[in-house]
Amino acid sequence: METNHKQSTENFVKEVRRRTRRLFTSEQKILIVMEAMRGELSTSAICRKYGITNALFYKWNKEFMEAGKKRLAGDTTREATSDEVAELRKENQRLKETLADLVLRYDIVKKSLNMLE
Repeated sequence: METNHKQSTENFVKEVRRRTRRLFTSEQKILIVMEAMRGELSTSAICRKYGITNALFYKWNKEFMEAGKKRLAGDTTREATSDEVAELRKENQRLKETLADLVLRYDIVKKSLNMLE
């Protein structure tokens, strides 16, 4: 019974951590990596400052460097950021609603013209 209670407590703590995890935008990640490159603070100090692990920082740093290498090598294709994707989805939804409204208005006008004939 003790083991079962301990397991559920650990799962509860993991779930709380997962749900309260901070999400960083790509711009924030770049700023953090560039702050470390300036060398004014140690990597550990920067990780403490932003509440991230060293492993996460080094992952971002590697991704940043790889993207820079690709760009300098002439690879100009890039992936959209999550902010850009969200913005495009909103615009897409707005355009769909506008189109639906226009189609509805068109049908109303068409029916009213048919009634006049």
